[in-house]
Amino acid sequence: MEIKTEKAKTLKTKPQGALGFGKHFTDHMLIMEHDDGKWGEPQIVPYASLSLDPSSAVFHYGQGVFEGLKAYKSKDGEIRLFRPFDNFKRLNNSADRLCIPNFNEDKVYKALIELLKLDADWIPTEEGTSLYIRPSIIALDNSLGVHPSQKYLFFIILSPVGAYYSDGFGAVKLFVEEKYTRAAKGGTGECKVIGNYAGSLKASFDASQKGYAQVMWLDAKEHKYIEEVGSMNIFFVFDNQLVTPALAGSILPGITRSSVIELAKAKNIKVVERHIAIDEIVAGVQKGVCTEIFGTGTAAVVSPVGAFMYKNKEYKVGDGKTGKTAKSFFDELTGIQTGRVADNFGWSVKI
Repeated sequence: MEIKTEKAKTLKTKPQGALGFGKHFTDHMLIMEHDDGKWGEPQIVPYASLSLDPSSAVFHYGQGVFEGLKAYKSKDGEIRLFRPFDNFKRLNNSADRLCIPNFNEDKVYKALIELLKLDADWIPTEEGTSLYIRPSIIALDNSLGVHPSQKYLFFIILSPVGAYYSDGFGAVKLFVEEKYTRAAKGGTGECKVIGNYAGSLKASFDASQKGYAQVMWLDAKEHKYIEEVGSMNIFFVFDNQLVTPALAGSILPGITRSSVIELAKAKNIKVVERHIAIDEIVAGVQKGVCTEIFGTGTAAVVSPVGAFMYKNKEYKVGDGKTGKTAKSFFDELTGIQTGRVADNFGWSVKI
């Protein structure tokens, strides 16, 4: 498949030093439009601002979805993607939930490969870095009225990134949210829709003002059971058992979450997916039977939790530092992603 490509006339200066997360963008982007009941062909164009009418449906009714995945470059220059088709499948699932027409995953994947080849020099190679890939779909109908749009824009932008958290792989602190809720069953919590994140900002801001990196969300009905953290799924280590909240319609089915579960089973670590009450975790940490907590997600990969605040009391997890289980999963996953560790699961795709 030949992708129509317009190369940028002037190339950007690449960033020097610490990259941060999502602050820099490459020279090109991929776009694809939906109109007259069908998706058009993907095109690669210079990275540029979008021109949208003030009445565009995405602004007024939030009909938009997105994804996040990464590309890595090994020391010998080989480019790899990690489970890209899982991301495209999840994006189509999210789109379906918002009445956005599904796209051809194979066609978009092939176009993404061409985009990555064109901007390959932007893929960083320093330890802990990668090229973040952000596919998005937004509604473009220029009219007011609560109904599915007929026009959409699909686009992919690329961003060279470092560690998601400022202290890298260091243990973070979480704030257990008791007032606000992220999602309820029957809603859009299991999808990557833009409104989910807007609704989480107030609680996240309040937590950051108190010195906490992220919010740990409880269920919407009883505020009793743990669901997920702002940018990641959550795991708890009880002896040699890995426990994580069950997917029940209000939790994003994380691709890194799924990878950790498969890795754990391959190591003969028992994995339990079930309802987990926050009181159980408090008691487990106090008694020393819950020895580790860590989050998983594309951005941070694996993020150890050193402490959490609940009902105005802070609880330290283990010694408050990165645990051996979290470190093991982080090392193996990043090793597979970058080609340093053998991929026995078929997750890593070479370009």
